Amino acid sequence: MFAVLKTGGKQYRVQSGDVLRVEKLDAEAGETIQFNEVLIVGDQIGAPFVAGAAVQATVIDQIKGEKTIHFVRRRRKHSSKRTKGHRQQLTLLRVTDILAGGAEGTGVKAAIGTGTGQGAAPVSLMVRVRQAASTVRQEAGEVLDRVENAAERVVDVVEDAVESRTGKVALAAVAAAGVAAIAAAAFLPGSSDKADDSADNA
Repeated sequence: MFAVLKTGGKQYRVQSGDVLRVEKLDAEAGETIQFNEVLIVGDQIGAPFVAGAAVQATVIDQIKGEKTIHFVRRRRKHSSKRTKGHRQQLTLLRVTDILAGGAEGTGVKAAIGTGTGQGAAPVSLMVRVRQAASTVRQEAGEVLDRVENAAERVVDVVEDAVESRTGKVALAAVAAAGVAAIAAAAFLPGSSDKADDSADNA
């Protein structure tokens, strides 16, 4: 008989005797634990879990996964490089028994993850850093778009001034207005329209 259990935000199809590597659990080597979040047992399908079903396993060891390398290179300005390695903490265990019912009365310790909630995987610092970096990249892209639009508008205004043979003083005023427009578009969100109006008025 097979079962599908859930732990650490992942699902595993297991049979008695299988050896699994799951997200780190709060258990010692040699300890017997029980997974109560079982989605399928044999021909029984839960909604979402099968009532009374469980999977029991013995903890073999607390291990680390394969090393992953995170390499970052910044070519502009600084040409900096940074290399970081990470090894995910895992729990190695062997499935000993699959219960189709009566899991409440076994008295075996429930499998608890080291993160938030039962069986939850710990949120690593790398995940939070990647989320923050994604937000920064998105905001930086919006700023660059505003700067590019303002710069194109300033170039158009300057070309119009040159074609109409405007004096040097007027050109200087146009250039100053263009610099102000670019700065406003870069650092003041939603001000690209105002920047275009200032360039036109110049």
